[in-house]
Amino acid sequence: MTGASLPGEVLVMGAGTIGCYLGGCLAAAGVPVTMIGRPRVLDALAGAGLTVTDLDGLRRHIPAGQLRLATEVPAGARPALVLLCVKSGGTGTAAAQLAAAGLPPGTPVVSMQNGIGNAQVAAQAAPGLVVLPGMVPYNVAELAPGVYHRGTAGRLAARQHESLAAWTAVFAQAGISLDLVADLLPIQWGKLLLNLNNPVNALSGLPLRAELMDRGYRRCFAALMEEALQVLARAGITPAQVTPLPWRRLIAILRLPTPLFRLVAARMLRIDAKARSSMADDLALGRRTEIDALSGEVVRLAQAHGTGAPRNAKMVELLDVWPDKPQALAPASMLRVLGL
Repeated sequence: MTGASLPGEVLVMGAGTIGCYLGGCLAAAGVPVTMIGRPRVLDALAGAGLTVTDLDGLRRHIPAGQLRLATEVPAGARPALVLLCVKSGGTGTAAAQLAAAGLPPGTPVVSMQNGIGNAQVAAQAAPGLVVLPGMVPYNVAELAPGVYHRGTAGRLAARQHESLAAWTAVFAQAGISLDLVADLLPIQWGKLLLNLNNPVNALSGLPLRAELMDRGYRRCFAALMEEALQVLARAGITPAQVTPLPWRRLIAILRLPTPLFRLVAARMLRIDAKARSSMADDLALGRRTEIDALSGEVVRLAQAHGTGAPRNAKMVELLDVWPDKPQALAPASMLRVLGL
């Protein structure tokens, strides 16, 4: 990729699984990328370099000497684009750091985070920047220090804005195609519905594909989605269909006996054996998870419209106590806890 074709440099704010994968793909395509992250991640990158792989066999490696790494935004940074990839709980702090670093007014910041309200939180903390909601459809796992693997398919999305128009060709050339849409909220809710499997996967202790092959866990996932759809209907929100199947049809298929599910859901099971949710990684590291940005969003929307979401509330409760009382749940136990 030639310098003339580039709108400028990219700053990845939050070099975790998503940040390292997106930043790595862009850097491998010749985009100047600065990655801001925790010492644990940066030390691994400084030692081994950054490798990105995917389920289609792609493998790209950026040697350590070619990476630009920092624990905070460098003084005088002038990125043409910021990808905000921190965990949801760190959104306000990260955005305030961007604002304090003196980035030029109007610098576009795309929230490539789970949940619904991160862009709004970031905009409040950094009012001089143009903060846009984004959506990452696929799963990325850290397989080894400095190695980040995309285990499912999909295309990035962000709210349409003139500052992003020149970036779509860059992202496409980097292998991380970006769609710009006028209204991202329905897509965000559609992604959140799928992400309700994250707490199920994390509490199962299994890779994604193995978890989805267990009918008990699928029933739990289906029940969380069904409850969320009821809340969305009460709120007058229609989530985008982000899978080939309508939501009700997907829920019915998840509840099928496993032999039938395996036949009917072949496309859904196009997940390699290495894939797992980032929430599972958080549990493995003893960190707080993003459950409040997933099931917590469903609970808050329910409360705002005079109803409840007890099953999603239970998942919030289970994940909140995990760091102090780690305990994986067998399918029968999870079903019992959710009242199924």
